[in-house]
Amino acid sequence: MDSTLAKGLAVIEWLARQQRDCRVTDVAQAFGLARSNAHRTLQTLVECGWAVQDGTTSAYRASLRLFELGTLISDAADIKTLVRPHLAALARATGETIHLATLEGAEIVYLDKFDSPLPVAAYSRIGGRAPAYCAASGKALLAAAQLDVPALQQLLGALVAHTPNSLTDIDALHADLQRTRTRGYAENREEWRRGVCGLGVPIFDARDQAVVAVGMSVPSIRFAHTQARAFAEQLMACARDASTTLGYRSKRGAPVRLPASANQTDDEVA
Repeated sequence: MDSTLAKGLAVIEWLARQQRDCRVTDVAQAFGLARSNAHRTLQTLVECGWAVQDGTTSAYRASLRLFELGTLISDAADIKTLVRPHLAALARATGETIHLATLEGAEIVYLDKFDSPLPVAAYSRIGGRAPAYCAASGKALLAAAQLDVPALQQLLGALVAHTPNSLTDIDALHADLQRTRTRGYAENREEWRRGVCGLGVPIFDARDQAVVAVGMSVPSIRFAHTQARAFAEQLMACARDASTTLGYRSKRGAPVRLPASANQTDDEVA
């Protein structure tokens, strides 16, 4: 590996993440470099257009060239295509129904799926919708949004019971979303459809935003506590890998994850 190139790329990324002007000594301390070495690296970045230097303070910051290239990549990238290999690997490893969902208002929309080959399975339909507060994928994305109770109520409106297990109290839902963030995954235990449980974990992009969620739908007859925990760990690993593919580098920690349960049905569940 070219150490000079690697150092320059690391400094570019570091500058972009500081969101403030930085001095030569800041860079030297951050990377354990001699001041002269840090200065030379910064000047090279300025000359190549990757950084700019304030003429008054002599401080440095990342240039808009990163933004320009990031926009081009973002426009060209198809999230579904980029994360599909991770979902496919999870489907093979678990044998359960795996899907990709996004949040649209108070609902989730299913973007992609891998059906379970098992005789008794839970299914989702690409293009189908489900109430975000009843589905594990939806709760994963709501948890990542970190809305307070009034904002959550405004987004979701009245919480209608779809099964006896549906959460219809906004404070109870908010508490459930807090638990989701703490443990790293969300659960749907027959809250949307009887006999069907779900797990879901948000996938983050390079802007540290939860853009989609990976979900797993499982018949309740296969959703024992031990198995649910094992599924949750696999789902979180999938979400971490998918987030990395989308450029996620946050120090905030692992993305959120969620659980599942169900009998055979053709309705969306997680």
